[in-house]
Amino acid sequence: MASLILSRRDLDFLLYEWLDAESLIQRQRFSDHSRETFDAVLDLCEQLATDKFANHNKKSDQNEPHFDGKRVHIIPEVQQALDAFSQAGLISAGQDVELGGMQLPCLIEKAGFAWFNGANVATSAYPMLSIGNANTVLKCGSEQQIEQFVKPILAGRFFGTMCLSEPQAGSSLSDILTQATPESDGSYRLRGNKMWISGGEHDLSENIIHLVLAKVPGADGKLIPGVKGISLFIVPKFLVHDDGSLGERNDVVLAGLNHKMGYRGTANCLLNFGEGKFRPHDKPGAVGYLVGKLHHGLAAMFNMMNEARIGVGLGAVMLGYTGYLQSLDYARNRPQGRSAVNKDPAQPQIPLVMHTDVRRMLLAQKAYVEGGLALILYCARLVDEEKTADSEDARTSATLLLDMLTPIAKSWPSQWCLEANNLAIQIHGGYGYTREYNVEQLYRDNRLNPIHEGTHGIQALDLLGRKVIMNNGAALTLLSEKISATIARANSRQLSEHSLALKKRWDRLLQTTKILHATNDLNLTLANAAVYLEAFGHLVISWIWLEQAIAAHTPKHNDVAFYSGKRQACDWFFRCELPRVDAQLDLLESLDATSLAMQDDWF
Repeated sequence: MASLILSRRDLDFLLYEWLDAESLIQRQRFSDHSRETFDAVLDLCEQLATDKFANHNKKSDQNEPHFDGKRVHIIPEVQQALDAFSQAGLISAGQDVELGGMQLPCLIEKAGFAWFNGANVATSAYPMLSIGNANTVLKCGSEQQIEQFVKPILAGRFFGTMCLSEPQAGSSLSDILTQATPESDGSYRLRGNKMWISGGEHDLSENIIHLVLAKVPGADGKLIPGVKGISLFIVPKFLVHDDGSLGERNDVVLAGLNHKMGYRGTANCLLNFGEGKFRPHDKPGAVGYLVGKLHHGLAAMFNMMNEARIGVGLGAVMLGYTGYLQSLDYARNRPQGRSAVNKDPAQPQIPLVMHTDVRRMLLAQKAYVEGGLALILYCARLVDEEKTADSEDARTSATLLLDMLTPIAKSWPSQWCLEANNLAIQIHGGYGYTREYNVEQLYRDNRLNPIHEGTHGIQALDLLGRKVIMNNGAALTLLSEKISATIARANSRQLSEHSLALKKRWDRLLQTTKILHATNDLNLTLANAAVYLEAFGHLVISWIWLEQAIAAHTPKHNDVAFYSGKRQACDWFFRCELPRVDAQLDLLESLDATSLAMQDDWF
């Protein structure tokens, strides 16, 4: 039976027929690999995700972690799944062989992890956050920090978190109040509170390595205002001796668990640092170790934040993807009603999939989730280019393009793959709104993704306020060149209607961008950021679909139904979704100030 988590046929198409994953084998870093090793990893991920993660997705939702005042209780299946993930070597899959890794391309790593996000996004959060934590310390930390904290994470012994937000600050990191005071031995003592910390307290690993943003007081004893005073610290749950053994409990305690609408299987925490419940080295205060340079903490943490944003996009895609497959399965097997042209009640009912409006909803889902997955894997391919391309120019271009696409990769799937979940519920009818079927949980889980790791509005401000104008528009110019090259290739493959439609709107978006940045009124410009993000995202996905359609027009296998489905989904996106951009561009070009002019007391 075909998987209801992810289509392996689609994954193979994206990896091998579009993104040319096999060409990566020619690069020195990946030279020990082959198509066979890539496929073996994907097979392993599918099996583990199906057997160890999907098996408790509903159970962990219905039996979320609870705190008895002493410890956090989590259903045993979570531990079993994470042990299997670690034992398979997947936490270190993308790392150097010297670190115990497989040196897999990011493209294959993310394709494999897609299975876990689709099977059980809440349990998957523990290792995915830990991988991002380890990558950040590998990039910014010292050799001693890598030895003490990163290697145990990659071995599956420790897990990691990211601690940014605070109860009073939320997304406004310039307003954090957590303080770090230097000690004579080079360590720091941290005091403060961190909110919304996924995986912040549990017994699933020997230790928890928190990456914490905090401010070091200046010479006057006061905190430096804004983000310039922020530094990054490693704060372990248990101190770690030089020989790697665990020491005493650090002064980090759980103040309480947050109970969310979705992602219920992930322990989400309010943590108190330095309240004095524990006294490491007989002193209050959480012991922390500076990562990188003093006052450069936000730049260091952005390594993890940007990786997490791509991860959020992947999670959003996969929740939408499995919802699509489950609603497709339901539509094929649920008889209901009769054809509009043959309503004879004496005739048997027809499957839901035979109804035109159900096919419309299924096709919309297919376009959203397959477009979203393609975008995320394209970004993963850029990571491989950034690290291993032959020339410095190619590596620099990959970095620019990845920076440009990151807000889209985070926000577009979070909006439109959530809409896919909405349509999956609609196809199930009343059953979709019940807990007996999975689609209601998938919607609840996915509703978090437009919020965490930077809300939809924050991504919009980043895109319009920074990304499109950085380096004098170099990233936007590069993306334009990529899209233009695709349009040129599409013209020779019976796709001229679509290529012309994309060119017309992309050119208009570039002009609209100039108009928005010529106002000399930043508030007016950014008041239009959310609409700009949506229009930009739909144009990027149109480009991604045109890329897929080009590949589907030159099939490598005798698989008529699959390629026809790809081409039809592309047609649907261009005819039913791309035209949405026209009204948005009209609004943007008008420099609409309606929301900006709205007054508080008018609400």
